[in-house]
Amino acid sequence: MATERVRHFLEFSDLSRAELEHVFARTRIIKDRFKRYQAYQPLTDRTLAMVFEKASTRTRVSFEAGMYQMGGSVIHLTTGDSQLGRAEPIEDTARVISRMVDIVMIRTFEQSKIERFANNSRVPVINGLTNEYHPCQILADIYTFLELRGPIQGRTVAWIGDANNMAYTWVQAAEQLGFALNFAAPPGYGPDPARITRGPHLTLCQDPRQAAAGADLVTTDVWTSMGYEAEGDARRKAFAHWMVDSGVMAAANPNALFMHCLPAHRGEEVSADVIDGPQSAVWDEAENRLHVQKALLEYLLLGFEVQ
Repeated sequence: MATERVRHFLEFSDLSRAELEHVFARTRIIKDRFKRYQAYQPLTDRTLAMVFEKASTRTRVSFEAGMYQMGGSVIHLTTGDSQLGRAEPIEDTARVISRMVDIVMIRTFEQSKIERFANNSRVPVINGLTNEYHPCQILADIYTFLELRGPIQGRTVAWIGDANNMAYTWVQAAEQLGFALNFAAPPGYGPDPARITRGPHLTLCQDPRQAAAGADLVTTDVWTSMGYEAEGDARRKAFAHWMVDSGVMAAANPNALFMHCLPAHRGEEVSADVIDGPQSAVWDEAENRLHVQKALLEYLLLGFEVQ
């Protein structure tokens, strides 16, 4: 008998459009049940292992709370309290952990690490963040847009910032879901041509206001991502005129949303009046990490056959 292929979520493009639409539809139902205090525990007796090589607030809380709310259990591991920090081959770690749990979430540095783990895992593996991609955050961002503004297909998203893990995931999402992405980064901080597919889904812009022009969503991130702290001074100089402020938002559509994956530095990548203003959706966006990841856990473990 053929063995069913294990589904992983290492990049946004790992799920088809139909699968993504299923996850978004389930998110709406799961969130509604949560808001009505209606218990929904389809993952009873299932165990999630969370492996952290990078620090986390939102990722840990959302996955841990979500798994417990779905009836499952959670094991929290870091490099300091596991063999991951003692040079055990990641392939061996994957072979052992995946015999003991039902699903694994990893937040680490190189994408190659999580790919090696997944290649040797018997159970689904979720990317909680790597240097290259942050697919769970973009799931939450897109769901938040759907919730507040309707379908994202045919809309325009403005990314203002460097070519980091968020940006590359937005590029994948634009191609996957049929919306336009305006990508604005200072010289030297734009996307690697080898990592993007040029097409109608992607426009490279020269400045923030050009990117924001006519956009339905404006989004950004810190100028110096985790692991790049040594470049902090150079990045602050390069991005000195790239703050998302009221002038940038004025170039967007009047009902455009602003998003930021957090933590945010007011007065650097975003002004206080924008992130705390009426167009900001950052708190809905942050909460929706919980709901969309519950739907993702449900799909990877149970497939389409859910109540």
